[in-house]
Amino acid sequence: MQDLKWFTNKIKKLESIIEYSFKDKNNIALALTHSSYANEYKNQKLISNERLEFLGDTVLNMIISENIYSNYSHLSEGEMTKFRSNVICETSLARCAKKINIGEYLLLGKGEENTGGRNRISILSDAVEALIGAIYIDGGIENTKPFVLHQMGEMIDESIKGLIFMDYKTQLQEVLQKGNDKKIIYEIIDEKGPDHNKVFVSQVKVDGIAAGTGKGRTKKEAEQMAAKSALETLK
Repeated sequence: MQDLKWFTNKIKKLESIIEYSFKDKNNIALALTHSSYANEYKNQKLISNERLEFLGDTVLNMIISENIYSNYSHLSEGEMTKFRSNVICETSLARCAKKINIGEYLLLGKGEENTGGRNRISILSDAVEALIGAIYIDGGIENTKPFVLHQMGEMIDESIKGLIFMDYKTQLQEVLQKGNDKKIIYEIIDEKGPDHNKVFVSQVKVDGIAAGTGKGRTKKEAEQMAAKSALETLK
């Protein structure tokens, strides 16, 4: 088990980075406890950050939704939903995680530690949501909102300007390569419509087996939709 003094110093350093000092240090400790670590020390009756992650996801949705609603009155409901999804997706959350270097502070089991868990997109994004949940419990919405908007406000603007989008291809690669490396190939299997209004159909294959198909106005968009289809099948 990690040395208490070592972990206390880590917490202080992370608090300095996020510019929030926890009143109850148990909240930030919980946010940093991955399930692999809790399982490794079952005799200590540790709890993982999974429940905090659930809460943080809800709080994050509310803060981003309110910001988009209040500051971009020209957007329709569908547009607001799309832009919010871009900001709250795993890739954007992992980007936030890397900004605050949260991977350095996580409590991971030896297996996750040895297989690069500190840099794994899914673990990093979950940890950010857990941290948001921890700040909310510890300091309320008045402290959570500034943290979220300071870390992710730029991403909202980028999303609305079309500079970021839901990266399903990265997510699919992350999911499939948790165990053994898999060969992922995207193919355009059909094109429909005139040149000025073309629709592409892409298929993604995993180790030669079709895993999903998707349509898009560009080949890249079609590939993203194929990856999304594959992810939904996997779930």
